Amino acid sequence: MKFGINIAPSWDSWKVVKRAEELGFDYASFIDSQLINADMFVSMTAAAMKTDRIHLGTGVIIPSNRLAPVAASALASLNAIAPGRIHMGVGTGFTGRRTMGLGPMKLADMFDWIDVVEKLLAGELVEAKIEGDTHPVRFMNPEMELINIKDPIPVNVSALGPRGRRMVAVRGYRWTNTVGNLVRAEAAMADMKTAWTEAGRDLSDLHATANCGGTVLASPDDWDADYVQAEAGPSSAITLHNLAEEAEFGSIGHKPPPELAKLVEEYRKVYESYEPHNARYLANHKNHLMTVRPEEKHLITGNFIRATTISGTKEEVQDKIRALKDMGYTLFTTHVRTVLPEMVEKWADVIEGV
Repeated sequence: MKFGINIAPSWDSWKVVKRAEELGFDYASFIDSQLINADMFVSMTAAAMKTDRIHLGTGVIIPSNRLAPVAASALASLNAIAPGRIHMGVGTGFTGRRTMGLGPMKLADMFDWIDVVEKLLAGELVEAKIEGDTHPVRFMNPEMELINIKDPIPVNVSALGPRGRRMVAVRGYRWTNTVGNLVRAEAAMADMKTAWTEAGRDLSDLHATANCGGTVLASPDDWDADYVQAEAGPSSAITLHNLAEEAEFGSIGHKPPPELAKLVEEYRKVYESYEPHNARYLANHKNHLMTVRPEEKHLITGNFIRATTISGTKEEVQDKIRALKDMGYTLFTTHVRTVLPEMVEKWADVIEGV
């Protein structure tokens, strides 16, 4: 199993990524949530220039937000800086669309977009749908080596539902699953393996990422400690943010166990207090994956964190990672808070013993 970090981009994210490389991490992915973070490609460029070994991925690009030829150009440019170290993570969108009052894009449209980007990166002439019409496009000056389309850029698709997983399997892409607990992680992996074999593929070729949030407890009794909420709480809060908007935008699948469902109802009252009333998403996604907001702190309890993240003592977290590996996950990534870069040191200590 390989190990990585997932980070909300800032102008100096490269410092955390460089430290992760020094500590032995294999991979760093960058969230693509415009209006919340710094631009993903800007942060990736700085990291590419400051590192030598660690692989760098979009985590994840939302196709509706970036024209396929523009995204292909950005990826090929990064590939010139860090040859063979760039990955393209793609998804239908959560905060990257909800910050604009939109639900997820259609799966079919996402895969069509991937197809265009892949063909461009392969040096092909491709028909790209732009502003309602299709236009032939290609890289025009690859021989000048301003970009790199020689080294392949793997495609990694975030697919949280069965239909998406089957589309991933048919195309043979790498797969990312958002993991908050082991029971659901195992169920999703079982479904992915079924889809993979039904598509006629060998399970040894399945690259599966468990993208997690969480923290390492200094003591088994620290679940309600401030540092636990600061480090793991932003990942747990996604459950509240997602379900509060379910009526408007649907759900990305994060649901708490029944005994904690009342916390969602309590947060819904917080959500309904946000203004402007026709754009509550502006407050709902503020500080996404960076901090717990003051008005939600009382809801992000130790029990809620325990149920929705990969957290525990060092030994407990190591056991959970081993369990994910045994299920078939090949890459474990964890969120490192932009405001708490020291988290990377904690996680390095954990993975050293796995």
